Amino acid sequence: MTDQPRILTERRGHILLIGFNRPEKRNAADFSLLQQLALAYGELDRDPELRVGLVYAVGEHFTAGLDLADIGPRLGPNGLEMVPEGGINPWQVDGVSLRKPVVIAVQGTCLTLGIELMLASDIVVAAASTRFGQIEVSRGILPFGGATIRFPRAAGWGNAMRWLLTGDLFDAVEAHRLGLVQEIVPDGAQFDRALELAEKIAAQAPLAIAATLANARLAQREGAASAEAALQPALARLAATEDSRIGMQSFLSRTPAAFVGR
Repeated sequence: MTDQPRILTERRGHILLIGFNRPEKRNAADFSLLQQLALAYGELDRDPELRVGLVYAVGEHFTAGLDLADIGPRLGPNGLEMVPEGGINPWQVDGVSLRKPVVIAVQGTCLTLGIELMLASDIVVAAASTRFGQIEVSRGILPFGGATIRFPRAAGWGNAMRWLLTGDLFDAVEAHRLGLVQEIVPDGAQFDRALELAEKIAAQAPLAIAATLANARLAQREGAASAEAALQPALARLAATEDSRIGMQSFLSRTPAAFVGR
């Protein structure tokens, strides 16, 4: 199995499917998986024909978290360096943000870096029986993929610390209550529903999607005032695009728009 790719990629129209492919290890992330995932995110970010990513997992489980036997010896004084040339850190905790939206479908077990990948993404669809856990404190480390930053922001301080500091597992209903999951679907339906949402996003004007994401992230990182100052300049840039003209024509003619990304 060692010659099998840890991450599967497939282009489906304007969508890049990104699949965890280590089911025999419950998709635990070894160094190869992390690097291949980073390269897939880099491809999604660079290619103008790709408008949205859909992350999923092969097998019964989304991920059992880090493969500590493989990752542990690679930890150096600066932590874990895992992003090869051409890649983007999927957890986006190094100052570089993905410019495209990501939808995630999760099932089975979703631990540690799986939750953090959800938090770094935009829409999460979970199978009803999914079990979640941010269990790093039970392994003697801290969450280093953004949970200490994004979990409290999504769920509130006490709600986040309830799970970050205990390492307890929680279910999909609790994940939805916390804001980590946007939709719960019957087991086995998570990929198809995530694909529906990705297709809906891919059908929108890609420059407008990128601008919307960029402004929302600016508000998170630098505050409301910075995002407010960027709104009107962003609007002016978008109004001058071909897609803006296509959108207006679609409105006037009451026909679906076919956006071109220009």
